[in-house]
This record gives sequence, structure tokens and C-alpha cells, in this order.
Amino acid sequence: MSNLIVHGGSPLKGRIVPSANKNAVLPILCATLLTREPVRLHGVPEITDVKKILEVFRKLGSHVAVDFKSGVLDLHHQDTHFDAAKDHLPEEMRSSIMLVPGLMARFGAARIEDDVKGCTLGAREIDPHVEVFERFGAHVDRAADGLLLQVQGQLTANDHWTDYASVTTTENFVLCAALAHGTSTLMNAASEPHVQEFCQFMQMLGAKLEGLGTSRLTIHGVKELGGGEFTFAEDFHEIVTFLALGAITGGDVRVKNSHPEQFPLIDRTFAKFGVQIVHEDGWSRSIVDGKLKVKEPFTRNILQKVEAAPWPYLPVDLLPIFVALGVKAEGSVMFWNKVYDGAMGWTTELSKFGAHAFLSDPHRMVTFGGKTLSPAEVESPYIIRVAIALLMVAASIPGKSVIRNATPVRRAHPQFAENITRLGAKVEWVEGD
Repeated sequence: MSNLIVHGGSPLKGRIVPSANKNAVLPILCATLLTREPVRLHGVPEITDVKKILEVFRKLGSHVAVDFKSGVLDLHHQDTHFDAAKDHLPEEMRSSIMLVPGLMARFGAARIEDDVKGCTLGAREIDPHVEVFERFGAHVDRAADGLLLQVQGQLTANDHWTDYASVTTTENFVLCAALAHGTSTLMNAASEPHVQEFCQFMQMLGAKLEGLGTSRLTIHGVKELGGGEFTFAEDFHEIVTFLALGAITGGDVRVKNSHPEQFPLIDRTFAKFGVQIVHEDGWSRSIVDGKLKVKEPFTRNILQKVEAAPWPYLPVDLLPIFVALGVKAEGSVMFWNKVYDGAMGWTTELSKFGAHAFLSDPHRMVTFGGKTLSPAEVESPYIIRVAIALLMVAASIPGKSVIRNATPVRRAHPQFAENITRLGAKVEWVEGD
């Protein structure tokens, strides 16, 4: 267990360059299995999930050369081997399921481990992925410790309409379709910025893909994919996190942001808490005039609300960041997570700070902000941005707080504590119980 010690009360100030988006990096790493040509990636973050994927590649005989200081990664899967009977994929990491298409295309076999789950966000089914693999021609058998998948010959193109706009299911469909025989179409495709970045990488490899950024993707299968170089963009999750840290501590933080066109709804959500976001010359800045205060709706007798769902809604991964602003800002807000049924049950941890947050049901939470808050020792669930949200609250309160089990932060944000320390935060990692 890794805990974060936070000495709060210091306004954060300065400039910071975010890392790449974990949710773009991991599927792109998995996609490299589809080509036998060398690939060079720039801006690869030093996070635990990346290290796990690279270790799998090494065990499978791939060439891996990485320099995390420069962020440069060279991959070459020319001599890769795989045996579904003995080569296991990483457990407790949701993204490992995206290794399946490359393994099926290369070796005609793959496996899905029983413990493929990731963050504790509630029920995260694998059935949509299995359905995609079956539609492309995979035969699926249940084994003692997972599922075994086998393909006879080339994957077969198909048309599919998903139950919901799942990011990982969309990426798995594209991965399968890229080398499948024929043309495949996916309706209700996810279109988040990291999905668009993934699709751009696939196009760089030579995939014939149409509809990027929309809910309808068409992929014309090709015989083989090539190699090349690709540079990751800044993680919009991390951009929002640093902007929110500046706002909640009464500071002045400027964050490098190459894609402000993705931010109109995010900017409007900040405005609901009295935070103005300004984008100038490739940088974004959060401005608060006085204390945080919830904007009152014009419609009487309703609460201000923040609804999160698949893009182009506000991303659900960012909801905890705004919950932190909600417990600090004067006024009441209803937060609605329309995707996960287990992502809102941390109100008891907020209450340890003296915050008033009420869990209406598994998907909705109401914060009654502006209460006097005190330092506390809290326990983070295994959810990346909940750990960060608890840190945000702690950073806004003078005194020492402890975020226990903050390990999930390291899954997505390299050098997070070091980065916010440079902004004036007083935080440190402490290992052990």
C-alpha cells in the first residue's frame, strides 16, 4: 500500500506540462502487436500499467527499448511468440483485454484472464468484448482460469451495433477489423479524445478507417500494417486535474493544452462552481474570483447538476474532480454518473473531512458545499481520480491529511506528487500500512 501525506492550505501556482493519456497509450501499445514493423512512440509515461504491458512484450520475445526520462519507446514484434496454454496476460488490468485482437491475428489464439477488471467502478462485464471477438470468427471456450479464444484462418469482417458506447469495446472492434477480410462497420462507437488518438495511430500504421470522432466507424481490412513514429498528446484528464487543483487551493495554475477545442463542455462545468477557464497561446488557466460558489439554476426548486456519460458528455472519469470542487464550493450540486454503478460510494470518506455528501443511489450523489472542513485520514477506493479528488480536498485544507491506498494514482499519472510539489503543494509518498 502507498499513502499520500498532504500538508494542505498552500495555493498552487505555476506552469505544468501534462503527461500522455493512459487510455490512449495502453490501446496503442496493444495495437503494435498487429504489425511486424518497428514502431517508435514519443511521450510514453512511466506508469505501472505501461510497465506491465511492456513486460508482457518482453516475455513474448518482442524487442522493447524504453527511456522513460525522454519518453521514447521503440517496439518491434518481429520475433514475438505466444502459446495460449502457458502465456498469461496481466491480471487486474482492464486494458490487457486489448491484447487479444493482436494475438488472434498473429497466432490464431488468445486468452482472457478471469481477473481482468481495472478500477473498482462496479460491474465491468467482458461479454461485449467476447461478442466482438466471436463476430470476427473467434471460437471461445471457458478454461479453469479464464477464456481461451481460437481462430481458424483470417478474421472475418462484420457489421456491429453495440449496446452502449464503450471505449474499450470500440477499440477492440477496430483492432480486429484492421486486418480482417472485408469491410466492417461499428455503430454506437465511442468517440472520446483518447479513442480518436488511438484511431489516428491506427491510420498511421496503415489501417483504412473512416468516421474518426463519430459514432459510426467503417474499417476496410488490409493485408498487413506498417510501422512508424507517433507522438502522444497531453492527457485532458490531467489538464482538468491540474486546473482544478489550482482552483480549489485558490492558486493560479497554467497547463499546456494543445486541444482546447475539446474543452467547451468541461469549461462550462467548471463555471458551475465559479471557476473561469481561459485558453491562450497553447496554455489553459483556471481563474476564481474570491471563494468557490455554485451557480444557481434559473429553474426554481432544482439543484445545479453535473451529468457524466460517454463523450460528448462530460467524461465520467472526471466526475470525482468536480465532486471535490462541489464539497468545497458554497451551494449544492447533484452529480450523476450514467455509466458505472460503483463509482460514487465514497461519501463516507468525504465526511471525514467534515464535508456533507449524500449518496442518493449507486449513480447519483449530492454535495452540500461550503462547510468548514478539517484535515483527516481517509481511505481511497481503487479508483484513480477518486484518490486524486480526496487529495484535492486535503490540499485545500490547512493541516496534515493522509490519503491511504493512493496507489491508483500511479496507474495514470507519472510523477504526480513531484509535479504538484513544483506548483507549491506539500505532499509525499509513504510506503506501507
